Amino acid sequence: MKRKDQHDAAAPPEKMKRKDYEAELDKLHVELVKLQQWIVAKQLKVCIVFEGRDTAGKGGTIKAITDRVSPRVFRVVALPAPTERELSQMYMQRYLKHLPAGGEVVIFDRSWYNRAGVERVMGFTPESKVKRFLRITPLVERSIIESEIILLKYWLEVSEEEQTLRLQARADDGRKIWKLTPMDLKSYGKWYDYSRARDEMFVATDTPHAPWFVARTDDKRRGRLNIIRHILDQIPYESLPRVKVQLPKRQKRGDYVEPDHPYRYVKERY
Repeated sequence: MKRKDQHDAAAPPEKMKRKDYEAELDKLHVELVKLQQWIVAKQLKVCIVFEGRDTAGKGGTIKAITDRVSPRVFRVVALPAPTERELSQMYMQRYLKHLPAGGEVVIFDRSWYNRAGVERVMGFTPESKVKRFLRITPLVERSIIESEIILLKYWLEVSEEEQTLRLQARADDGRKIWKLTPMDLKSYGKWYDYSRARDEMFVATDTPHAPWFVARTDDKRRGRLNIIRHILDQIPYESLPRVKVQLPKRQKRGDYVEPDHPYRYVKERY
């Protein structure tokens, strides 16, 4: 994806150090908790869509967002391959049922845009269905927004070189090998097919009422912080009054006696 302004044309900054990243993330986590309280209090409905190339950092970004908030408020949806029944449904049907109710944030780790991306590039869906999807999706998203759902769509963009490094790291690291799927390997050689699919998707679905926001994520840490800050900027919120917490006194032991039970303790190896 081409860089458009003078600032973007400059050499990218050095990758962010972990200490600096964690310090900034701690501040943003405090703001996310404030946002959570506001969303619950005002019964707002928020839907956040994350799309992007393989290894662009969707999972890590979502983890950074949800690390310090309630999973009952911030719900992550990562759907598996559709069942036979779901294949016979209206395409959007299995996604729409996961949209948020009042007081909820739903985060889609990949979404209905699978049809415009991997399904199209890998030949899982006929072109006629892809064209129809691109035509009707702006109408569906307008309906979502008119139902008072705040819809935010993020595309995470990673360079060819960085993607290669990350895929190789998955292959070499026993902690990450589960992330390297046969689909990743098949997709790797189709960089420009994915570029064309992305470009056509943007033309059709980057609308005034539901725009795409693009985040460069060659530096994962900077990318995560920029996205979280952007989300906070998109949803006006205020700090709600905090009730001062005072722990109550514990009850007295009374006649309680520790049981003589042969507990099976976990072996303390560390």
